[in-house]
Amino acid sequence: MYADMFRMKHRREMKSRPRTRTLGVRRAIVATVVTFGAGLSAMQMGTASHADTLHDTRIAQATTTAPAPAARPKPTVKKPSAANTFNRLLKRPATAPHAAPAEDGIHDPDNPGTHLLQWPSEAFQGFPPARGGNRVDWVKALEEGLIAPRYELDDPTAEAFTMDLTIVREVKGSMPDVVYPHLPHTQWLDCTNCHDDIFIPEKGKNQISMAAILLGQKCGVCHGKVAFPVTDCRRCHSKPKTEEQLRALAKRSARSREAAGTKGQ
Repeated sequence: MYADMFRMKHRREMKSRPRTRTLGVRRAIVATVVTFGAGLSAMQMGTASHADTLHDTRIAQATTTAPAPAARPKPTVKKPSAANTFNRLLKRPATAPHAAPAEDGIHDPDNPGTHLLQWPSEAFQGFPPARGGNRVDWVKALEEGLIAPRYELDDPTAEAFTMDLTIVREVKGSMPDVVYPHLPHTQWLDCTNCHDDIFIPEKGKNQISMAAILLGQKCGVCHGKVAFPVTDCRRCHSKPKTEEQLRALAKRSARSREAAGTKGQ
């Protein structure tokens, strides 16, 4: 009887042991998982906190140590060429021809004396018209006796020393040659106005070009300022080339083209 009871007790103990061990293992696993999860959460929180700290540090560095953005360079404004800046008559007038002195862009409108000047539209009545400048052909007006320029300021009876000498300057190409008449110039001016500072009175000593004239040199000292502008080409280039000259130019041009074609081959 006691043996049966011992065996039954032993069996019960043997049955209960695996169960207890399984429960213990399960509890250990759960505890381990919980502990690992807590540690993982702590690590994640620490990582997030570290990332926030780095982010704040970078923002602080960016606001304190980052150099200011370089200012954009100002666009370079190209300065106007010296050509034509002096020559208002080469430009299209901003006002109507023969405008009032206070509105012509030349006279000072704040000067009381400007308003006492005679209007050009009234002063130029009856004068021969021109296409450029102030729209008056002053040479023709002088020839017709409509004006009588004073040769000297102090002596109204002084007569001009005139010279009726016409010079023809040959120009390159088919452009008509330049005709320079001394007579209308000497009716207005003394010889010392041009010689010897502007023009040397000797053949071959004066190098004249349109570039120099537009820069206010040579003829451009007066023309475009107080004389008719150079926009009216035929006023100076008034002698056409002869047929013989034009044929010679055509032959010379053909030879130049042939020579250029031979070099290109």
